[in-house]
Formats: sequence, structure tokens, C-alpha cells
Amino acid sequence: MTSDGPGIFTATSAYSLAGVAAMAFIATTGAKVLLPKNARWQDSFTFIWLAFDALIHFSFEGSFLYLSTFGRTVNSSVGPFAELWKEYTRADARWGVSDPTVVSLEILTVLGAAPMCCYIIRQIVKDDPARHYWIIVLSTAELYGGWMTFCPEWLTGSPSLDTSNPLYLWVYLVFMNVIWVVIPIWLMWDSYGHIAGSLRRVQAVTKTKKN
Repeated sequence: MTSDGPGIFTATSAYSLAGVAAMAFIATTGAKVLLPKNARWQDSFTFIWLAFDALIHFSFEGSFLYLSTFGRTVNSSVGPFAELWKEYTRADARWGVSDPTVVSLEILTVLGAAPMCCYIIRQIVKDDPARHYWIIVLSTAELYGGWMTFCPEWLTGSPSLDTSNPLYLWVYLVFMNVIWVVIPIWLMWDSYGHIAGSLRRVQAVTKTKKN
């Protein structure tokens, strides 16, 4: 599919990316304020990611959910968030017409993943090791959501995707989705290390006592 619309970079593009940058700044500031200075870099990074993740889910994707349910669509709506999502629909047209698969996934994302992010952030602040279980649960859900967002589209020849514009392809479609693959995989790997390491230490202590 090719683009017949506006140029490579518009005012809405700038506002949208500025909003993403602002959320990253808020998340980073939150980590500096709420975590101790000697916190592990892995915990600081996880806090920042989860705070950023929650902000994106609640604000951007929450607005999409509102604009795409009860008979509404992004394409027929007006307002700042409608314009933001109309910008993204130039890369992926499904988001403008209340595609049922996309909306179904966003319901889980906004109502499930976003609150879970906040819960894990609270656990990080309290240094609760139970967070590692929930990080794996959340990361698995994020990976599943990404797969189900794009796999059905790929299997049908990607009729809704516009890859002719470098901004749409590399920023909207690739970068803004790949980070929700790469970072959850890293989080799962890090948390797996904590959980497996703890269980192995317990097992070693138990064997020592038996001997």
C-alpha cells in the first residue's frame, strides 16, 4: 500500500512524538524521585519502562479505546487525540475503523496491562521480589498482544499497512512496535534469572540440610 496523503512529517507527527518524549521524561523523573540512589540499573530501567508503558497505555491507547467503541471510530471523531490517531492510521488503516481484533487487544492493554504496570512499579519501589513473577506475566501479555496485532495482517498480505513513507515504516510501524518486543524479552530474561537463581539457592540449602 502506498501513501497519497500529506508529506513525510507533519505538525501532528511532531506533537505526537513530543508527547511520547514527554512521557519518557516523566517516567525517568519518577525513577529518580522514587528509587534509592543505589538502586540497580536494571531496576531503574524497569521502573522507567513500566512508567512509560503505563502512561502510553492509559493516555494514548485509552483515548483510542474511547474513540473506537460504542459506535465510534477514529476516522469519524474530532479532537486532539483523534488527530493523533488519524496520523497513525496513515501507517496502519485498521486503527481508524475500529478493527475488532485491534480493539479487543486494546481493551486488554488499557484495562489489564496498564494497571499491572502500576502494580509492578509499586513493588519495585517497595523492593518486593514478587515483582519478577508479575513482570513475566506482563511481558508475556505484551508479546502476545504485539503478535496478534500484526500476524493476522501479515497472513493476509498487509493490506492495511503503508510502508511507502519512511516515517510511517521506521518510526510508527517498526520502532514504536519493536520496543514492545525487545524490552519485554529482556525483562523476562532478567526476571527469569532472579527467580531461577532464588530457587536454585533454596534447593542448594535444602540439599545441604538433608546431608
